[in-house]
Amino acid sequence: MWLNIGTFLIAIGVHFFKFPNNFNIGGVTGLAVVLGYWYPNISASLFMFILNTILLIIGYMCFGRSFGFKTTYSSLILSVMVAVMEKIAPMHHPLTEQPLMELIFAVILPGMGAAIIFNIRASNGGTDILGMLMKKYTSLNIGTALALADLTIASLNFIAFGPTSGLYSLLGLLCRATITDHVIESLNLHKHYTIITSNEKAVVDYITHNLNRSATKIKAEGAFSGQPKVMLITVLKRSQGVMLQHFLNEHDPEAFVYVTNTSKIIGKGFAVGMRDL
Repeated sequence: MWLNIGTFLIAIGVHFFKFPNNFNIGGVTGLAVVLGYWYPNISASLFMFILNTILLIIGYMCFGRSFGFKTTYSSLILSVMVAVMEKIAPMHHPLTEQPLMELIFAVILPGMGAAIIFNIRASNGGTDILGMLMKKYTSLNIGTALALADLTIASLNFIAFGPTSGLYSLLGLLCRATITDHVIESLNLHKHYTIITSNEKAVVDYITHNLNRSATKIKAEGAFSGQPKVMLITVLKRSQGVMLQHFLNEHDPEAFVYVTNTSKIIGKGFAVGMRDL
């Protein structure tokens, strides 16, 4: 479900905002924009399908079964979704006369879709495969390799469409990574609670039985009062954090609580949400 939702968001951004404005923000879709301009008799969605298929074949030849079904599925279904949109709602010109606003949507929608896909440990293939290949056969890390590949593709807009389109494309490329990282972090945002309390049993029972989470207990002592305390450490979803705060306000108003945000948690009961490159 999440793979389809993420791919659908990318397809909307590509068909309704990237292609009509000739925005090239790297990747296979960016290369399809330029090739579609140079070879107008072939649709951009067909170029996407051909390029993705070639890259997938190379990926399987170089990485074998470890390459992944999800990447293959997402890569091919994106081309199909864009092709269907071309038939249902063909775009012969931009939706508005505000290219900057359309650039924002051309960056945000695919950025959100890519973040959802990355968050379930998949990708859209495309230039991700080039990055993996460059990492395997050169000394570059995958982040640098992807940046170089996308920068090269985006720069083609200066040749195909002139400086205005080229600058818009570079601006979109600079913003895309930031948006994708921000969405991934938001999807995985949890609340890290540190609670110093004298009412240990009630708070622990609520966390374990009502919230179905665990906590770490550390014996402590108040520096001023000298009274025995317990420090509880737990990590909760945002909705669970709200519930815990209400409980503490009602049943343990004297508790000292501080909360921090965290988006990368490794351990039992939690999945690693961020993509490790």
